Amino acid sequence: MRYEDAGVSIARGDAAVGRLRRFVESTYTPHVVSRFGHFAGICRLPGAGPGAPVLVASIDGVGTKVLLARAAGAHALVAGDIVRHGANDCLVLGARPLFFLDYIAWGKLEEEAMQEVARGLAEACRAEGAALLGGETAEMPGLYREGDFDLAGCMIGYVQEERVVDGSQVRPGDLLVALPSAGLHTNGYSLARAVLLERGGLALGDPLPGTGVSVGEALLAPHRSYTAALLPLVEGGAVSGLAHVTGGGVPGNLVRVLPEGSRARIDRRSWQVPPVFRAIQERGGVPDEDMARAFNLGVGFVLCVRPDRAAGVMAELEQRGERPWILGDIAAGARGVEWAV
Repeated sequence: MRYEDAGVSIARGDAAVGRLRRFVESTYTPHVVSRFGHFAGICRLPGAGPGAPVLVASIDGVGTKVLLARAAGAHALVAGDIVRHGANDCLVLGARPLFFLDYIAWGKLEEEAMQEVARGLAEACRAEGAALLGGETAEMPGLYREGDFDLAGCMIGYVQEERVVDGSQVRPGDLLVALPSAGLHTNGYSLARAVLLERGGLALGDPLPGTGVSVGEALLAPHRSYTAALLPLVEGGAVSGLAHVTGGGVPGNLVRVLPEGSRARIDRRSWQVPPVFRAIQERGGVPDEDMARAFNLGVGFVLCVRPDRAAGVMAELEQRGERPWILGDIAAGARGVEWAV
């Protein structure tokens, strides 16, 4: 089974975004600092003097993970996911979270579920040090069925402009340090649901073969936040580039922070793919290429680090309870990502 068989085409999505570029860039004012296609946008504040922080903004949703949350009553969990996802995207550019805005749409608003969403948003915002500044709730019975809901959110962060980490300092010879994911995070759920639930005949409470947990526990593992672990390193200038592994997998996200002339080489032998991904691939006969593009495969975040700083970075991460490993390196060549093995 391929990702397109579940109704999702990454290639079609990438092509559509590419065609939007001219419209987006036509709106850029002199205050815009970022380039099109990064993890978040950067904008200066009008009238701000030298040394003033710039604003970093990211918006996203949790995708079809909301269907599992609805079935399991895990509204607070996915609400926290979207906050952490946004914080991670801002972190890629070196930014601290500042405030968050949410959007929740319902077929018919369910008060208890709404309370759980608000609780999840608030708990995650407090953990990230971000204010839940506002949001919007809509009931759209003609668009959503009763019981359906969707959730999106925008995280705004801030960073000193001279400390922005945009990948421009990545160089051949840099090492790639990876941090583990906690599961699927918020991507690949259309394929996972199709393989395990819709065509695989499993229920959320059934054991997921080879994992030691139920299908629901495996699929509803929270999207991790990397802010606390990485901000001290980022603000200390220890990294040259960062990538949050979301839709598109490791290759589709790491390439977004590579400058021309830099090619990432991923050592496929450097880590063991977690059991949940192996279960999805084996049960669905999913090709390796689709697995690598649909899922993070256990790699949640990637740091580009100078070789002479890699040991110190890994030691500091281990002191914070992380389990980093060397994922690969950066070589000279055409901009892109390749599997070394």
